[in-house]
Amino acid sequence: MKGKGVGVLLVLVGLGLGATVLRDGVPLGAAQQGAAPAQATAPLDEPGAHLQNEQNTIDVVSRFEPGLVFISTEEVVPQDPFAMMFGGGQEEVQRGVGSGFFVNDAGDILTNYHVVAGEGSGGAAAKITVRVMGQEASVPAEVVGLAPQYDLALIRAPGLKKDLIRPIPLGDSASLKVGQKAIAMGAPFGLDFSVTEGIVSSTARQIPIGFGGVSGQGITQKAIQTDAAINPGNSGGPLLDSGGRVIGINTQIYSPAGQGGGVGQSAGVGFAIPIDTARNLLPRLQAAQGGEVNAPDIGIRGGLAVQSRQGLLPVGLSVLSSAGKRQLGLPDQGLVVGQVLPGTPAARAGLRAGTERQQFRGGLILLGGDVITRADGEPVDALEDLQAALIDKKEGDTVTLTVVRGEATREVQLTLDASSFTVRTGQ
Repeated sequence: MKGKGVGVLLVLVGLGLGATVLRDGVPLGAAQQGAAPAQATAPLDEPGAHLQNEQNTIDVVSRFEPGLVFISTEEVVPQDPFAMMFGGGQEEVQRGVGSGFFVNDAGDILTNYHVVAGEGSGGAAAKITVRVMGQEASVPAEVVGLAPQYDLALIRAPGLKKDLIRPIPLGDSASLKVGQKAIAMGAPFGLDFSVTEGIVSSTARQIPIGFGGVSGQGITQKAIQTDAAINPGNSGGPLLDSGGRVIGINTQIYSPAGQGGGVGQSAGVGFAIPIDTARNLLPRLQAAQGGEVNAPDIGIRGGLAVQSRQGLLPVGLSVLSSAGKRQLGLPDQGLVVGQVLPGTPAARAGLRAGTERQQFRGGLILLGGDVITRADGEPVDALEDLQAALIDKKEGDTVTLTVVRGEATREVQLTLDASSFTVRTGQ
């Protein structure tokens, strides 16, 4: 970040191999005057000397760390794309590392999308390899399914020996309590098969996680916050509870910027995607045939947009002035429905798009239709908010929308069907 002030970054914890390993050395201070010297004592090495918590961590690590996977990627990137067009220029190999873990006996490996993503417009890196604990050789891996909007991916290494596949059991992130023990496994700074420990600091921290991918739209998700040390390279690794069950997938850190090269380092605030989100998505990832899996779509498009450098940008009513909303008879916040696609849950539920087009300085709005103000009780002010409410839904699930039309407010229940879920298969 530029400037002299101290900023804060949400940092994806994938890692390029060009990173420098930083060590924090803390000089020992002089003993206070008059303080008595510490008495030397022999270590406690008798059976049972471990604290209960220590022994639990040791047991969890020894049993489940073999299910951790070290992931490496390579991508050939032209240094000057324009020169390459005319037969000149140079290419460089961009490398990255991250983490993952086995989720079943078939060898499916769950990780973050950004760990295996290639450069440019989306898709996976040209070369993905994996290595498991106790093995020196890496094995080529292939993409089973990508979910950029969730920042999740499923890969598999067909050449991996069956006896090396050690699935880690999946837990229940919905029942997590703040203060629970959390064990993070991964490869911080490329130091593979490392373990840190902390607690669950929050169970529903709303942060931007997803990527646009082919669909072009990322999603804000509810993430697990933990103070277990997570650093670049931990991405895609599991966050475990005291029973050794996966409760989340490590993905980002909240990092102070501008302080002596502190960008990208753990500051005790890390985030993990709840395992319930991944579990709901697994069947679709397994059926994706190497393609992309999209988040559920009820079949509407926004009807309020403002001009940006990238063109018209859909926004919520909160960007308009209070006087302007009162003049137009609109609620204080909400998502204006600008289009309802035929044959979708929104169309079957009778949602109505605006038809009266009004332009204003810097944007436009479609009036006369519905405004969605809540989804399953949570406030909605943008398509992103609506997608956040839908992200864990499966086919057959319902969502209840609070809808304002004119002066009337009502609740509308939609059922997600096959039209809400599309898969873009790989080539």
